[in-house]
Amino acid sequence: MRREKIVIGEYYHIYNRGIHKKILFHDTSDHSRFLFLILYFQSLAQFPNIIRIISSYRKKNLFPVSFTDTKNIIKSRSVELVSFCIMPNHFHLLMKEVKENGVAQYMHRVLGGYSRYYNNKYGTSGHLFQGSYKFTHIHNNEQLLYNTAYIHRNPRTLKDWYKKEHVYPWSSYQDYVVKNRYEGLLLPDIVLAQFKELDEYEKFLKTSTAKLSLEELSEL
Repeated sequence: MRREKIVIGEYYHIYNRGIHKKILFHDTSDHSRFLFLILYFQSLAQFPNIIRIISSYRKKNLFPVSFTDTKNIIKSRSVELVSFCIMPNHFHLLMKEVKENGVAQYMHRVLGGYSRYYNNKYGTSGHLFQGSYKFTHIHNNEQLLYNTAYIHRNPRTLKDWYKKEHVYPWSSYQDYVVKNRYEGLLLPDIVLAQFKELDEYEKFLKTSTAKLSLEELSEL
């Protein structure tokens, strides 16, 4: 089958999992490395001290990248990240392509960078992800809103995070309903502008059917 072409100005739900459902993220170091990649690889900017930057994040829950670095990323980005969720063996990203082949270049850098990190850390080799990344074109606003709910509610499928997805540290849920921790590197405005208050978006999430169990669906 022919793959749909990603085009500038459109939104896409990007996702992939570990090959053979392999665990991709084992600890905080793994999560924070992938988080850095999806945030800071939105442009072709280079960061020679990634290890130091991520070590600082693990201590302070804050990336110590200068305002100038962030400004340069924003000015030259090829994609705009709208929401994300990093699960143990897969991930979900919602983004807009803003430059030709932006998504393809971004995903090549993110997946390639994380694969090299993972294989070096765990002494493995070969493919880490299940083929190329998958994507769904967001055709309308209803689909856009549903996808943010789907992404943000993913953690509830994990035993330790059932009905606690609002405090899961590796998604953008908190950035939507509390405060955007990543400012211009995460752009939720296309969604949040549709709600007068942050708690209205949270109410929307709680009433969404996204990621509900069969038991929960039967109670609707």
